Amino acid sequence: MPLSNRLKTIDLTHPKYLQTLVENRRIFNLNNSELNIFESYEETYRVPLTFNDFVITSMVRGKKVMHLLNKPEFEYLPGETVIVPANETMVIDFPEASAQTPSQCIALAVDARYIDNTLNYLNEFYNSAKDESHNWKLQFNQYHFENDTEITELINKLIRVCSSADKAKNIFADLNLKELLIRLVQSQHLVQIRAESVTNNNEGRLQYVIHHIHDNITNKILINELCRKAYLSRNAFFKWFKEQFGITPVDYINNERLKLSKQLLAERMHSISQISNLCGFSDVNYFVRLFKKTEGITPGTYKACMTGGKIISQVV
Repeated sequence: MPLSNRLKTIDLTHPKYLQTLVENRRIFNLNNSELNIFESYEETYRVPLTFNDFVITSMVRGKKVMHLLNKPEFEYLPGETVIVPANETMVIDFPEASAQTPSQCIALAVDARYIDNTLNYLNEFYNSAKDESHNWKLQFNQYHFENDTEITELINKLIRVCSSADKAKNIFADLNLKELLIRLVQSQHLVQIRAESVTNNNEGRLQYVIHHIHDNITNKILINELCRKAYLSRNAFFKWFKEQFGITPVDYINNERLKLSKQLLAERMHSISQISNLCGFSDVNYFVRLFKKTEGITPGTYKACMTGGKIISQVV
């Protein structure tokens, strides 16, 4: 789990103010949302939790095991987020919670009208090209995912704003909440387009470009070549790609190469420089810097953690 994408720690409730040892709850109300901070201090199983609104939850510390309707159970860890529709019950286990190792999680419940207004904004302003026009909406096929840097920063800001005494906090929270929702929808859109690019890369420009990136992820990918395949100028291509997915094409390519590098680092057979080359990076030092910035640790440290070996030189 990338250390850099874990939420900042939140002070635990003072023991004398605890109302319960399981899912002790602090609430911060805003105009369009409600921030909940949950803490559990003892091992417990099958605890139900339901919200009347769409909810964005993110782990801060500890571990949970989540049971959602018609979905397999899964471990829920710091640096991860789960989104849940309104009125769906989460059933939660706390297998490791104790006074020494409590679990802590935030849950941001968002008003349905606010979500509709945000999605209407996306549908009005982001459907600029007819062949990419689609109905922007929240989907729940990707309900459990690792935070990226942008989502982590936005959730951290929302926690800070919601728990502050600033008179203007509703204004600041509104700006950050809207961006968070848009980034979640864009991230889900990217997952959908990537899946479509595997089965039908001729469906549209988006699918064609994503398919070309993944087909050539281990080779040098020229942005100008992607622009030609999308029939767009360089500036228009960057704007178009970021509108659709919330990240630049360069960031997307780097993220996919880093995912591949993590798979290779889990094996013993390749050195750091070999992995850098296999993942399409022409400069091993750039690969090391990018990996550390994204994951919070160097590739060598990651490799040692995954293989149980000693930390080796970054470039051997």
